[in-house]
Amino acid sequence: MLSRWAGSGVLAWMLGGFCLPLSANTTVNLLSPVADAAHAPYRQPAPLQIAQTDLSIPRDPPPLPAPKPLQIALFLPISSDIFRQAADAVRAGMQAAHEHEPDGVAIQLVDSGDVAQEVVERYRIVAGQADLVVGPLSRSAVAALAQSGNISRPTIALTAPDTQPEASAPLPSRMLVMGLAIEDEARQIADWAGRDNAGKKAVLLHAGASWQRRAVKAFEVQWLKQQKQQKQQSELQTVELASSDGFVNGRTLLQLKKELADVPAFIFAALDAQQARQVRAVMGPQMPLYGTSQLNPVPFSGRDTAERMSDMDGIRLLDIPWQIDPEHPAVAIYARPTAAADLPRTADMERLYALGIDAYRVAREVAAQQSEFELDGVTGRLTVQVSSQQARLQRSAERAVYRSGSVVPLEAQR
Repeated sequence: MLSRWAGSGVLAWMLGGFCLPLSANTTVNLLSPVADAAHAPYRQPAPLQIAQTDLSIPRDPPPLPAPKPLQIALFLPISSDIFRQAADAVRAGMQAAHEHEPDGVAIQLVDSGDVAQEVVERYRIVAGQADLVVGPLSRSAVAALAQSGNISRPTIALTAPDTQPEASAPLPSRMLVMGLAIEDEARQIADWAGRDNAGKKAVLLHAGASWQRRAVKAFEVQWLKQQKQQKQQSELQTVELASSDGFVNGRTLLQLKKELADVPAFIFAALDAQQARQVRAVMGPQMPLYGTSQLNPVPFSGRDTAERMSDMDGIRLLDIPWQIDPEHPAVAIYARPTAAADLPRTADMERLYALGIDAYRVAREVAAQQSEFELDGVTGRLTVQVSSQQARLQRSAERAVYRSGSVVPLEAQR
């Protein structure tokens, strides 16, 4: 636009220059008769004087200074023995997203540490130098930061705080939580299984791990909420399976099978894949079984060489598009991560890599002061709402099913 304006301005100026008036002390009467050279003495004509005019062509207006890049502080526990691998996976995902869409963004990697007091103090320093913070990564670090009262910049936490939902205070208005919470999956499964199995008894299985207890609790709360809304009273039963070295107690399962012999029911297995296979072997394929992403332990990049778990066929679960849907429009544009030979990449590390990609995309939208937006992300369909009182992100994971021993999107089942 500026070059077009300058070009037209220059053209108008140049055309007008042909009509410039002569100087006042120079008069030429172009209509007087020409003097007879034979009767008039010869006189040297006075030199024609032209007014001094700047004939230089005007330059384009100076370009506006480039806008300052968005400064993102990637606040991760990169020096932690416990969280280093997870932090590296998120960092790699952020880098992949930045390489795909780098304009106007600068990322600085900052060590958050993994001790609560250390995290809070380092955040205070980082927030003074960045426009937006992505992190921390651990549940305890997010809880410490949320309770510190020091959230001075838009902050995208990469997991939910480690607090009890019923006792936790509202999150700071500038903190947006977008972690891959197992509780979110459990709530979505409660709605899904409830619609597919109306009137049936819900049997919730876990083996005592903390994440399994959280998943069962989230499922139960959502299930009861759904039952109240639909004015139903389907029965719900929670069973803890004793386990040792990844193997659950078979006697408990046999007793449960006997109890459910004549009862319409389905199972929500808040278990890992190995434990779920044992449940399936005892309960049989006729019993509907649902689970979280933990039932899919194989990274997508390794599925061609992984063991086919045909005994899991028919089991339904939730997972992110990055893990199960390579043709997904958002997934296909990003490079798959590479892993060191001595550090094989796991499904959970792949999920954290995908989380880094979506964290970058969300950060850009938040920085653009988008108060409400949706993203078709590699971790699911993301809906974000940001206001002066609260920031909220909801993720809809992708429904999947075991078919021919592998996990595929449910819509792809034939």
